[in-house]
Amino acid sequence: MRLGVLDVGSNTVHLLLLDVYPGSRPEPYASHKLALRLVQYLDEDGNISDAGRDALTSFVIEARDFAVDNAAEDFLAFATSAIREAGNGAQVLDHVQSRSGVTLTELAGDQEAAVTFFAVRRWFGWGAGTVLDLDIGGGSFEMALGDNALPAVATSVPLGAGRLTRTFIAGDLATPQEMKALRKHVRRELKPAVAKVRAAGEPTCVVGTSKTFRSLARICGAAPYAMGPYVPRTLHLEDLRLWTRRMEAMTPDERAEMPGVSPARARQILAGAVVAEAAMDAYGIESLRICPWALREGLILRRLDQLSSHADVRTVDPRHLVGAA
Repeated sequence: MRLGVLDVGSNTVHLLLLDVYPGSRPEPYASHKLALRLVQYLDEDGNISDAGRDALTSFVIEARDFAVDNAAEDFLAFATSAIREAGNGAQVLDHVQSRSGVTLTELAGDQEAAVTFFAVRRWFGWGAGTVLDLDIGGGSFEMALGDNALPAVATSVPLGAGRLTRTFIAGDLATPQEMKALRKHVRRELKPAVAKVRAAGEPTCVVGTSKTFRSLARICGAAPYAMGPYVPRTLHLEDLRLWTRRMEAMTPDERAEMPGVSPARARQILAGAVVAEAAMDAYGIESLRICPWALREGLILRRLDQLSSHADVRTVDPRHLVGAA
């Protein structure tokens, strides 16, 4: 079966097509994405502008048609913090559905953390023991801990790299005052969430997921991703501290020259590094392992499990959506 998965994140809207069957790996057949950066369309009241709504709708229609043209038989579409935390998020989702026929499922922060944890568990297996997963997105930061397939505790805080950059760093070069305010805010927001997670137990395996952690690991010397997903990659706190201080003195253009940093994420990688450093400090972590799977793979794996159980799973053929726009 060919499955389409549409992921509406804070930075990117991404469609993956996969040829799947019960027990298969979630490896893509084709990919289609747009660096939409929905968070840039937020107004002073926290609402997504009409321009942002229309840009999202246009790409969802484009993604729907791409799935149709490539014979997708099943279609999952979901949205995370950019929609979840917008004041008019529900209205934006209604608009997308009415114009495209595609229903975007809005994931709560704890759901996002739990599904990402599910993917991490599948990647590392039962031998990893009690896993703590940290995931830094554009709008939020998810944490989950547990020793089963799903976590014992999962939580989300509004400490995404894009959100913090917009709030605390005005120019290309962060000032000492801005960095001081940013670090103070991050530590304050993290404290109750970390206490909640730590109360559920001590991890035997600490993992970082998301593009931010992957980029930070590459900056700090991890193997390039051209070497493939199966090469072990680790992020060490000592290296992260050093490179975070170096990035404070860089412009976004200079950061974009570093390995693993795309121009689209060069501005916000500094704030992401601050969150990663503060979280590792708060948990007393000296190093963590990088997992290439995250939320999208977790949702795909859950759908594959449904297929494997022979449950009465209703599929949504995107060809039925043609003409809805």
